[in-house]
Amino acid sequence: MPAVETAHTTAGADDPRVIDWPGEYVQSLDRGLAVIRSFTGTSGRLTIADVARGTGLTRASVRRSLHTLRTLGYVGSADGRFFLQPRVLELGYAYLSSASIPVVAREHLVRLSERLGASCSMSVLDGADILYVARAQTQRTADVSVGARRPAVATSMGRVLLAGLADDALDEQLDAADQEHWEPGELREVVGEVRRQGFALIDQEVVAGQRSVAAPVRDVTGRVVAAVAVSDDAARVTMEHLRGTYRRELVQTARNISYGLAARG
Repeated sequence: MPAVETAHTTAGADDPRVIDWPGEYVQSLDRGLAVIRSFTGTSGRLTIADVARGTGLTRASVRRSLHTLRTLGYVGSADGRFFLQPRVLELGYAYLSSASIPVVAREHLVRLSERLGASCSMSVLDGADILYVARAQTQRTADVSVGARRPAVATSMGRVLLAGLADDALDEQLDAADQEHWEPGELREVVGEVRRQGFALIDQEVVAGQRSVAAPVRDVTGRVVAAVAVSDDAARVTMEHLRGTYRRELVQTARNISYGLAARG
């Protein structure tokens, strides 16, 4: 049986945010969480200067946050460098024990992966990226861990999630997207096609030799809240088979997950 992982969702330290209750906003908590996130994608051992560069905070602020986190058991230190402690996982577990989406999806992803012999994933939109929150992976496909991030515009799941946004939110995302590899208006055409057909196909755009198809997961109101995808080797699955059997199986799985979310309220 494929291994399945789940993870939590957090916003990036530099994400724009609307503060509905300015008088209730705790800036020190904001900074502490930014310090924790700064360890993502690093060697795991950072100096105060490293964290300050990664977060844009002053060294004094970083020092206070790190020492507070160390006192609470979330961070350790040695030889002037800091590292996360296993207790940080409690923060993610709190989400996993209460959130519906990864819990409902787990069994469906395993069954789909077993039927197709391919890797299956679920992600949510987090700023300009997708964040993997569940994964049932085979040995053939690229190793992607739960908690990994990818640019939304470059992935099949990301394009499905972008297609589910309201027009104004989509415009903001596409205006902020990296335009280096896209002609003007091309991204909007790609997302528009996904909106029309209800799914997204990727043919070796992200990883050489990998193809994927993605479909939306919706809540009880019909809003797109997540995306699921099947990925497989290009040598094993043709685009015709991906668009046919794989897509049909995936769309039905996405519907089943959506029904499961509705049943949980």
